[in-house]
Amino acid sequence: MVGDTDDVREIRRVGTGGHRAAPHTADLRIEAWAPSREGCLAEAARGLVESFADVEAVRPTALERLRLPRADDADLLAALLDEVVYRVEVHGQVPVEVEAEAASDGGLDVRLGVVPLSKVEVTGAAPKAVSWHGLHMGVDSYGWSCAVTVDV
Repeated sequence: MVGDTDDVREIRRVGTGGHRAAPHTADLRIEAWAPSREGCLAEAARGLVESFADVEAVRPTALERLRLPRADDADLLAALLDEVVYRVEVHGQVPVEVEAEAASDGGLDVRLGVVPLSKVEVTGAAPKAVSWHGLHMGVDSYGWSCAVTVDV
């Protein structure tokens, strides 16, 4: 990503996925990267969850599947993160495992390993909405990267 620090560039050269959160004026900025589009989307969802909950030692109690219809990459990113916000707010579910793969119709098949919100340690403000301002997803010299601002 443009403006990467040396430590992020080194991590990304290894070819593994990752994510990080950065404070943003009254919001939160999530950045994620991976060798594949689907990996990058999953990393962004993990980064969103980890921005408000400690899920490191938590194992899923249920598996939820969803299909996101064919859309451009930025729309898929927003739709996936909106789904995470929706599950937390409406169903009280926190995705602790996220896997995504391309669907044959160009959409995205997503598996979410979830737990009740009451089973995780809440460490920050829960996300409220995904902002389209500054949303980015695409291929760069290391693989795939994305960045999104989230209202908290």
